[in-house]
Amino acid sequence: MHRWYEQNPAGRPGIISSRIRLARNLQEYPFPAKLDDKVSTELVHRLEFGLKDVGEMEEKKFKFALLNEMEELDRLALKERRVLNSSALTKKRPSGILLSQEEDTGIVLNCDDHIRIQMLGAGLYLEELWEKADKLDDYINERFEYAFDDRFGYLTSFPTNVGTGLRASVVVHLPMLSQGRKFSSLIGDMSRFGACVRGVYGDVEENFGSLYEISNLKTLGQTEREIIDTVTKAAIQLTNQEMQVRKLSIQKRKIEREDEVYKSYGVLKYARRLTFRDSMIFLSQLMAALSDELVKAKEDVSVYRLMLGIQPANLQKISDRPLSKEELDIARAEFIRRELPELK
Repeated sequence: MHRWYEQNPAGRPGIISSRIRLARNLQEYPFPAKLDDKVSTELVHRLEFGLKDVGEMEEKKFKFALLNEMEELDRLALKERRVLNSSALTKKRPSGILLSQEEDTGIVLNCDDHIRIQMLGAGLYLEELWEKADKLDDYINERFEYAFDDRFGYLTSFPTNVGTGLRASVVVHLPMLSQGRKFSSLIGDMSRFGACVRGVYGDVEENFGSLYEISNLKTLGQTEREIIDTVTKAAIQLTNQEMQVRKLSIQKRKIEREDEVYKSYGVLKYARRLTFRDSMIFLSQLMAALSDELVKAKEDVSVYRLMLGIQPANLQKISDRPLSKEELDIARAEFIRRELPELK
């Protein structure tokens, strides 16, 4: 079964993935931070039993796991693949997750909130993901009463999520635009329209791979459709400007760009050790060149899948023993050599 990130994003160039996340809490329980182990265990098992048929509704196969009993390496690998957030790694009290085989649908139980629904997909599909999340949300609400206030909306552990409880986000690839002197001010302008932009693998100035996540700043005082519209417009605006810069670069320095990507490809294909930083920079150049058709691959490949695969915990997962930093660099180069597509 293919996971969602193994698919190449279709449609608009420069947009890697979309995510919809809903935070919900049950009316009859305090927020997770106020629950002891006994009540946490009761809540998690109630939710597990109540949602045991979710696979039939979603027409997917789901697997349940207790996060607090999971190996730390497994939790780290799930975080690198965007299934879990940072707080799920450190939570000691009973918590769980229902996760589809494709890893595109997840329901995290009793972490930051009693329930966090997450939908992921390759490309720009916020509208479609929201419709799926909304149906799943209704399915859960038929079985469990949510904490809801007529004035404030859905009540959540963090005030920043109160209201719709919706966090919509899009990951975009901006290798050219991010090199410009006005990029920081351009990102600042996004906040005036209600969108936040942050580097996925570092701060805005030093973000290996040039991947940026755009998400909504507010969940209160806006409808779900307005939130999705805000994030979508910001993603389209930034990627449109990125494509304009790339088009100009091909017109003015096509040979230079071709030279850069072939050099990067050569290192990726033959290097015996690769740091995370270098790997992300070279894969970013390859991703842009494939999108701009400066080079063509013999088979369809998701470069983003390679970017997730070279993360430390995911590399450790495919090894039969713990790896030192130097061994990780060797394993990373081996992984890339094995998975890198041949060019035409």
